[in-house]
Amino acid sequence: MSLALSPALRDALEAWLAEERAIDGASEATIRAYATDLRGFLAFLADYDGEPAAPARLARIELRDLRAWMSHERGRGLGPRSLARALSAVKGFFRWFGKREGFEPTAVLSVRSPKFTRKLPRPLAEDAARAVIADLGDTPEVPWIAARDAAVATLLYGSGLRISEALGLRGRDTPLPDMLRIVGKGGKERLVPVLPVAREAVAAYLDLCPFDVVPDGPLFRGARGRALNPRMVTRAMEGARARLGLPASATPHALRHSFATHLLAAGGDLRTIQELLGHASLSTTQAYTAVDTARLLDVYDAAHPKA
Repeated sequence: MSLALSPALRDALEAWLAEERAIDGASEATIRAYATDLRGFLAFLADYDGEPAAPARLARIELRDLRAWMSHERGRGLGPRSLARALSAVKGFFRWFGKREGFEPTAVLSVRSPKFTRKLPRPLAEDAARAVIADLGDTPEVPWIAARDAAVATLLYGSGLRISEALGLRGRDTPLPDMLRIVGKGGKERLVPVLPVAREAVAAYLDLCPFDVVPDGPLFRGARGRALNPRMVTRAMEGARARLGLPASATPHALRHSFATHLLAAGGDLRTIQELLGHASLSTTQAYTAVDTARLLDVYDAAHPKA
């Protein structure tokens, strides 16, 4: 696909990605997605024009070029959500490139993002979240693995950690403090409270773990002593939900959703929950208000005599 870009434009793309990584703190996964989206757009433009895309071509981009690209993407089966993400990457690059090259990318920036319905988080009920953690702690034949899985799940539900954040903890983080400093997406730091039950769960795991937990080594270990693979946590959750009769949405990440939803239902402040989750935008956190409203409506429909 690099043949679709002139050397100058290829260098510009790499420079933008480097700036997104260094200045805006974008994660490697985000950088890869940006690169894929931009290269796809520029490859389309080259094919559309019949020649490699070059900086001068971008300076004279027109609205019809963007519409042709979006039509092409829809034609190959790209959904509204994915197309909106790709368009966001294209806009970000053009905004940066226009400033560098001295032109206004009005045609690109004026394109409206495709509308799509955001998927609501699917949390577990409070009793189901507790049942999952209890099940994980009771099921495996190896006691230290049972304690490990329960400790990870307790951190996901009790502190709202992403699975990557929980598995990123090091030996030096123990014993867990009342407040834990977490480095999340894009290198963004936040403080999260650690409940006594979570500290106890991690301590119980460490008491049984057969491997030495060193300061610079991973806190959570796999069966052979290496860093615990997220897939093993997912597999443990799959077993728990099968035994408990829970839906497929009962994943490790659902425990994080449950943390936020249950806090909100108990009267938690949306801004505080945003900080605890490490969301860059409040609009991301606001999805949980829709979940809570949906739950209230379900209760109303089930209980009100006029419903």
